[in-house]
Amino acid sequence: MPANPAAENALGTIGTICWTVQLIPQIWYSYHLHSTEGLSEWLMLMWGIAGTFLGTYTVVQNLNIPLILQPQLFGVLCLVSWAQCQYYGRKRSKAAAVAMFLVAIAIFAGFEVGMIYAITPSYKAGNMAPVQFFGIFSTILISAALLPQYYEIYKYKEVIGISLIFMSVDLLGGVFNDLSLAFKDKFDVVAGVTYSLVVLLDGTVILLALILNPLARRRRKRLAAAQSMAEAGPRSAESTNGADTVAADVAPSTHATERQEPREKNNMTDVGLRDLRDADIERGADASTR
Repeated sequence: MPANPAAENALGTIGTICWTVQLIPQIWYSYHLHSTEGLSEWLMLMWGIAGTFLGTYTVVQNLNIPLILQPQLFGVLCLVSWAQCQYYGRKRSKAAAVAMFLVAIAIFAGFEVGMIYAITPSYKAGNMAPVQFFGIFSTILISAALLPQYYEIYKYKEVIGISLIFMSVDLLGGVFNDLSLAFKDKFDVVAGVTYSLVVLLDGTVILLALILNPLARRRRKRLAAAQSMAEAGPRSAESTNGADTVAADVAPSTHATERQEPREKNNMTDVGLRDLRDADIERGADASTR
């Protein structure tokens, strides 16, 4: 494909915008929930470190301006999300989380500036090994950083705590950055592999969310239904036992009443017979007197 600086910069700018704003939905999502459960802090920290190595690589290689700015902004936003993990996830104080963020920024920025000045002379002298190391190592970090996130997905059996908008925008950023390299006079293999791996790994997370999250929702519904039935069972048993107890209390009273009624009838019969005998005796006495 022939070199096209205008297309290279346009596509690189779109990719940079995507990779500049991609973490904003994630930062907002964590802030809104006041939780980073399900989001790996190691993902954000390792991506922040990878941004330092990739930033060194892009500056020394003298890639287009958007591609030079992208890893710097990417690294800063990753560290913001990492600080949220310290505050919400590890329950550190706000002051401690902010201090950790500032210290990390200072260390990473100082490291990047120092490495740029250290390897630029050797790069200009034709020694490609140092700059290639930074590019390859950033690729390894970006790829390996998603392994802890995959573990979180495995642990929860669903994708939680991570914004799918963030993943989608991140994936698009990789696509546009790849396309920008295609219009460069010489395709940068290391940068291309890095961006392509981002597309692949982000796409895997999105695919897992589409498969696992509906299954997890159905699983929670089944558990809720089973729990409701389990709670309804003891209540039904208690109601049945109560009815049996009332029936048992009523039965002896009924039997006692039934036993009492014959005795009352017998008593009434005995009184009637005595009255008849007394009447016969009185009539006999009157007859003898006459």
